[in-house]
Amino acid sequence: MATPVGFIGLGALGAPMAANLLAQGFPLTVHNRHRDRELPLAVAGATRAATPAAAARGAAVLALCLSDDAAVAAVLLGEGGDGDGAAVAGLAPGALVVDFSTIAPQTSRAMAAALAERGVAYLDAPVTGGTEGARAGTLSVLVGGAAADLERARPLLEAVGRTITAIGPVGAGQAAKAVNQVLVAGSYAAVAEALALGQRLGLPMEEVRQALLGGAAGSWALEHRGGAMLRGEFPLGFRLRLHRKDLAIALEAAAAGGLGLPVAELVAAMEDDLIAAGHGDEDVSALARWFSAGSR
Repeated sequence: MATPVGFIGLGALGAPMAANLLAQGFPLTVHNRHRDRELPLAVAGATRAATPAAAARGAAVLALCLSDDAAVAAVLLGEGGDGDGAAVAGLAPGALVVDFSTIAPQTSRAMAAALAERGVAYLDAPVTGGTEGARAGTLSVLVGGAAADLERARPLLEAVGRTITAIGPVGAGQAAKAVNQVLVAGSYAAVAEALALGQRLGLPMEEVRQALLGGAAGSWALEHRGGAMLRGEFPLGFRLRLHRKDLAIALEAAAAGGLGLPVAELVAAMEDDLIAAGHGDEDVSALARWFSAGSR
């Protein structure tokens, strides 16, 4: 019999990931703060749970895909750590939590320690690949935690991801995700800046973009987001405000290690401008708006 799974957090990434688990035959119980997001999965065969505790009850593996550190702590341990209605109240000793959220490494370590006191194992497993990868089941999963726990989780991870990489102990997956988000910052901003230059020079930029894809300037961002940037369209792959949150994690980690990240700092400031202008819920590619006519 397939492993019973609870899944909490049905946003732009979590909902298609949960759908892939259901399609792969995992008995699935789902919960989301906004309960209407549970409905499509319930129609497809998932069981709805009214609370995180109910979603965790009976689950051998509990998966999370939540927005930030505070949400993870509240869902797992409850407000103030009291456990009331939280997942920890439903998790049985021997269960495993797989946290797909992007949070600070120290938060992952704190969650792992709190759960270990109750006999529950924990993996931090942030993902990259955007909504396209979540829908296709081709995400890259960056895993921190014990090797034995990773092997227990592997069937679930293979249902949502194409590449599963063991990075190190708990927290290492989150540290690797911080590296990823710095790369995303630089690549998206560089594409937005280069396209803005070409437009100001009056070049036929879609033709230029296609020409550049085969050379040293080619990148995922240029290929998958550049055309839409030129059209002023920003299809949601990952929200800009969440990327800004992730950059804060990276910048804090760098500062703690005595390292400056000038490119990431500049992109963070650009994102602050865009969030203040009301674009925080658009895709990260909305960085192109920063270069719009008359803005700079």
